[in-house]
This record gives sequence, structure tokens and C-alpha cells, in this order.
Amino acid sequence: MSFAALGLNRDLFYAIEKQFYTSPYPIQSKAIPAILAGKDVLGIAQTGSGKTACYVLPTLQLLQSKAPAQNRYINTLVLVPTRELAIQVNKVFKSFSDHLQDPIKTMAVYGGASINPQMMDMNKVEVLVATPGRLLELVEKKAVFLSSVDVLVLDEADKMLNLGFKEEMNQVLALLPSKRQNLLFSATLSPDLSGLKELLLNNPVTIEIAAENENLELIQQMAYALEEVHKGPLLRYLIKHHQMDQVLVFTSTVHKADTVADKLNANGIKAISMHSKKSQGAREQALSKFRNQEVQVLVATDLMGRGIDIPNLPYVINYELPRSPKDYIHRIGRTGRAEQPGTAISFVCAEDTHHFGVIQKKMKKQVELIAIDGLKLF
Repeated sequence: MSFAALGLNRDLFYAIEKQFYTSPYPIQSKAIPAILAGKDVLGIAQTGSGKTACYVLPTLQLLQSKAPAQNRYINTLVLVPTRELAIQVNKVFKSFSDHLQDPIKTMAVYGGASINPQMMDMNKVEVLVATPGRLLELVEKKAVFLSSVDVLVLDEADKMLNLGFKEEMNQVLALLPSKRQNLLFSATLSPDLSGLKELLLNNPVTIEIAAENENLELIQQMAYALEEVHKGPLLRYLIKHHQMDQVLVFTSTVHKADTVADKLNANGIKAISMHSKKSQGAREQALSKFRNQEVQVLVATDLMGRGIDIPNLPYVINYELPRSPKDYIHRIGRTGRAEQPGTAISFVCAEDTHHFGVIQKKMKKQVELIAIDGLKLF
């Protein structure tokens, strides 16, 4: 199926061509016509499955046929769990909107940045991408009003519930008009999310795309059995020996992310860390440098990983294993995307062996543990 068959207008089809999209992802093929028809949609799909464009394109088209709302009364609200995802989603909106004859003003708002510029830029915004906490602050200051929202999107709703946004989300929902179109996207359909589905969605079109653990064929998985003291030397060895020009390294803590990046830089490998303790500007700079390959290595924590989407990323390394199999699958799913192969490497200490076994069982794939005895790490 082509984008031309989905019911999108000429302006958006031109914008799609400018973005070098060739054919729609499965979730786009099913969701775009349903959204254009005004139906509520529940989309279950992992990050990287094309779900952002599948709600961006039809909502932009629907907005083209509507009169702009009164100033500071937005039409479309997209709620997301992290600042990085807010910025990423807003960029997708802008990348398509900028090619329209009458561009639609979109904006991302989030905490960790000054609220005053966000308040000032709110004029004539029609699409607002927001984290719940900052949105409520803007509502309290009367910088934005939600009574005209006719399309509500919840992106990565599973993460929003896991990260404790439930109370804030309830406050936001109470401010919205009861008659609206609801689009809910999530990586999984958890019990909590099932309750939210019943609360929000009216006779929805349900679309479920195979989870990443069913689409790992393009990812070569490797694991090294080692002691903690050998992790740094092994990481440096792998980067140099395999000439890794772009590698995403995951750690479990902010402190470890900084420590790993510092050690890499001290050993002549350009690296930068990205985590919640850094300012928004520093995070954006880190991600930009990594995307542009100004640094070889980005060291990130799991929360920051939600906003990392690098085309053709060749390597992911789990310096420390994540807490859950779901997070492991999400991490390694940063590579092996868009039909391009990738490599995911995990460091497994003795105390991690059982947990790594649980991860393998969950994803239904065995990963052989490689001994490091024959490697010249020092």
C-alpha cells in the first residue's frame, strides 16, 4: 500500500515525499484512515514502529479543514512522558506542517526549562505537545486553555503510568471537553492501561503491531561474562577493535553514565553522557553531537533512552543490564531498525547471570555468554 491510498491530501502527500517516506508502516496503514474518519484509536506498537507520523499526518489534515481556535485555546493536545519525546514529536509535526500552504503552529512544552518563554510563545498554537506537569503549570497561569481540545493523543501511555503521572493525567483529563477524538498509543497493554482505555476510548479501532521481541532478527545479540572491574577496559577494547563510529551505551544510574563517559574521553574515545540531571540544553546538545557523529559514544540512562531515535544506529551496549526484560528489549531495539542490521552487546557479571536468563526467557532467544580470557584488554 502507498501513502496515496490512505486518504491524505495533496499538501501532506508532498510533505511525505520531501521527508523521503516511501511506503507506510503497518500501523500507519491502519491508523491513518481511521483517524481521518474521526474514530478513536488504540495503537499498541513499540517505539520506532512509525506511530508518531501515523497520528501527526491525519491530525494536521483534520486541522486544515477547521477554523483556528481562539488564541491560547488549542485544538490538538499530545501528552508524552519525557521532554525528549516532546521535542521529538514536535519536530515531526513541524517537519510536515512546514510544507503545507498554511503551516499550523505547533509547540512543545516541558519542565526543566524556563516557563516564561513557553508562556510567551503560546500565541496561536494549534497543536501542543506537553508533559503533564508543565501543562498544568501553564493552565494554572492561564497561558493555555484546554476547553477547545477536540483531539487528544496519549503517546507512550504505558510509560506515563509507570513513571507516576496518573494523578496529573487525571487533572488534565478533567479540564478537557467530554466530546473529543481520543488517540491512545502504547508499547504494551498493561492492566493499568486497560483501565485508562475504558475511561478514554469510545468504540475504538484497535491496532496491535508485533512487539520488538518478535522483530529481533536483524539484531545480532552478544553477551560477555566478566567481572565489574573489566567492564571499562572491555568497552574501550570493543569500540577500538571493531572501529565503532557510533555506539549507544546504557547504564542504570546517572553517576555511572558520567563515569563511563569520562573514562572513555580520558582514553581517547569521544563520548558524552545524557541523563536527567543535565539541563535541557545540555541534553539536546549531547543528542545532536551523537546524531551528527561529533562524538562516537552516547552514554544514557533508560529514561533518556525514550527520546533517542537514531537512523541506522549500528551498536548498542548494555554496560549494565536494565531492571526488566521489557527495558532490555527497548534498549536493543534502538538498533536493527528500518530493515538495517545492528549489534547489541551486554556485559554480564556473575550476579547478573540469573537476571540475564530471565531476560532471554522473556524474549524467547538464547544469547551465548562469551568469555573474555583471550582478549587483550590491558
